Amino acid sequence: MAWILLIIAGLTEIVWAIGLKEAHGFTELVPSIITIVFLIVSFFLFAQAMKTIPIGTAYAIFTGIGAAGTAIVGIFWFEESVSVGKVFFLLVLLFGIIGLKLVDDEEEANS
Repeated sequence: MAWILLIIAGLTEIVWAIGLKEAHGFTELVPSIITIVFLIVSFFLFAQAMKTIPIGTAYAIFTGIGAAGTAIVGIFWFEESVSVGKVFFLLVLLFGIIGLKLVDDEEEANS
């Protein structure tokens, strides 16, 4: 269950990161409210996940999902530039997230 909470926390991080851009320095009311709500939800779920997932693994995965997801949304929604290098390093980031999950599962099985 902790892993599901962590993944949802990372996904909600994407929402509040986009909300920060849309809030224009918290001058737009609705995007500002959405940002604050998702920020609270994101950190609550992250904190719950860290009850059982090691902090280093949890934080890396949480921020990795948020960073990769926000970059991908930026490419498709905000028409930010895309290059072979950007795609390559996003893939490296995503494989790193998956790798951390697999290593944590292996360590848990060996305990």
